[in-house]
Amino acid sequence: MATSGGTTAIARLLICRVGTKVCGLPLDRVLETMRPLPAEPLGQMASYMSGLALIRGRATPVVDARKLLGSSSEQPPARYVTLGTGEPTAPRIAALGVDAVLGVREVTADTLSSLPGLLREQQSEAVTALGTLDAELLVVLEGSRLLPEATWQALERELPR
Repeated sequence: MATSGGTTAIARLLICRVGTKVCGLPLDRVLETMRPLPAEPLGQMASYMSGLALIRGRATPVVDARKLLGSSSEQPPARYVTLGTGEPTAPRIAALGVDAVLGVREVTADTLSSLPGLLREQQSEAVTALGTLDAELLVVLEGSRLLPEATWQALERELPR
């Protein structure tokens, strides 16, 4: 969050459509948007992972945002949003499959709220806040939580850098 005019906290979000939901991704974590590339499934991966795609010469985990948010849809994503999810000294990049990229919006902090207790306990730790945007539910995702730490560690052991 940044301050605008010294008083109101503002979140700059890349807004995406995921099924019937509108999702926001912190703009400072977004690297690029692109057409989807083929993803190779891996054994024993989380149900919301599509596999690995070769993006800019690097094997990159692909997360299906629909499945991450609980949909059983088998429709492939129309766009990938690549996100930097690690620290500068140990960068991690993941691709999030979405249905559409709608644009960048500034959202005031007072339109976002903490997660209710029941949602906080669900598997999807990537959901960090809820709000409304143009009369639709806005789900804010945090790129650094798209994959559990154990999954990142397993990928790093298996894949060359």
